[in-house]
Amino acid sequence: MRDNHRAMLRRPTLKADWLEEPKLLFCNGSLHENPKVGIPLYGPRSFGTARHRDEVHIGFIGEGEPIQSVQNYIAACSEGIAGEAYHYSFPGCTPEIGYRFAPRIAAGLAEKITQTEKSSLLRITNKKERFELALALLLDKLKLLSERDHPLDYVLVVFGEELFGAVHSAQYGGEHGPIHRDLRRAFKAGAMRFKKPTQLFRESTTGDSSAARMLDNPATRAWNLFTSMYFKAGGLPWSPYGLRHSTCYVGVSFYRPLGEPSSIRTSVARAFDENGEGLVLRGQKFEWDEEKMGKSPHLPAEHAAKLIEDVLSLYKADRHEQLPQRVVVHKTSAFDPAERDGFSAALSKVGEFDLVSVSPTSSVRLLRTGSYPPLRGTVLNIEKEHYLYTTGYMPVITAFPHGHVPSPLRIVDHIGDTATTEILHEILVLSKMNWNSANMDGLLPITVTFSRIVGDILREVPPDATPEAKFVYYI
Repeated sequence: MRDNHRAMLRRPTLKADWLEEPKLLFCNGSLHENPKVGIPLYGPRSFGTARHRDEVHIGFIGEGEPIQSVQNYIAACSEGIAGEAYHYSFPGCTPEIGYRFAPRIAAGLAEKITQTEKSSLLRITNKKERFELALALLLDKLKLLSERDHPLDYVLVVFGEELFGAVHSAQYGGEHGPIHRDLRRAFKAGAMRFKKPTQLFRESTTGDSSAARMLDNPATRAWNLFTSMYFKAGGLPWSPYGLRHSTCYVGVSFYRPLGEPSSIRTSVARAFDENGEGLVLRGQKFEWDEEKMGKSPHLPAEHAAKLIEDVLSLYKADRHEQLPQRVVVHKTSAFDPAERDGFSAALSKVGEFDLVSVSPTSSVRLLRTGSYPPLRGTVLNIEKEHYLYTTGYMPVITAFPHGHVPSPLRIVDHIGDTATTEILHEILVLSKMNWNSANMDGLLPITVTFSRIVGDILREVPPDATPEAKFVYYI
């Protein structure tokens, strides 16, 4: 007898919600959602404290004309740059305005790349040799600047377009296959020993060059430069608001050491605490064969445990031997059983912990009625899966500031003690903490973003060298 009953599929449970735009802390505990409003109104978070600099002494490396062009640009930005549409004006930067410091440019704080040096580099046809000589030249110039008997807080390495095009990267054959190198990453790795924060800057970024480049709005470029400059000179632009006290946020990424295709190391941006500050550490090396083990690396249990032990040691050293009350680990792939066991065992000495995996996805999208995409902060729950829009339309600025259809973050994995709503709120807060710009949003939490940036630099750090722990040497 035939069964005429049809199989009925259960309708999945869907729920949408919205998280309010998190606020940030500025001078004297003042609050605002947007750094480009909070900084002009209240001043940066560290204004009036020992961390604040009334003057920032800037050193320069580069050709004579590009250096002069960028010096003029800094002077013009210091007077203020008008915005347009939803691009906020840059208020300028003086002891009374904006980041409340005076940029100081001294004739004795410039190391020029001479025409003879440039011509010698451009004549070299071997890409590896040209790259390595350019790197050595820049590091020699930085060494000379660092030895000057003059205050020096921050160094701008300025490139004209011809020189930048010739040396900014190189790909060449290695013992185990092709090797790709990036001058910015290699220079940052080599510059750590001089303990001077650096910024690589193309002359065309000023907008006065004939180079065909897509550039941000002029006010946005000024915001990005001065935000980074203030942080690298020791200041704290803003702090997160609404994060739980005594929580340590950890971002974990993976990178391959230079010339070692079968080896993997972890790069860890520890350490974002409730003030938004943190430190860097490098994990142990382990073998990973993509063909046999898959593209997404996973830590062996003992390496995961050691990583957390090192993080806790750093935290204790920075907090007068006090352990955090809670640790949150962010990465972009799910935690496999060995990783979970290793992290959990090492975190057993901490009161609470959460292992959270977040990854951008295009497989699920929300469509909103009207002309604008979903609001930033929109949460979509499909059964037990959670999706968070960290980019999207922002009522605070009445605009969607990105030129693409926003994709949400999927919470791929979560093991721990905290409710999902709080986990999502923390991710939204930490997406506002990129001091390399003054944007009030970002796709990923800064834990993950910075751990990736750190990995790019650590790739160039020799295995027998101890990398610097401060973020300013990586961004």
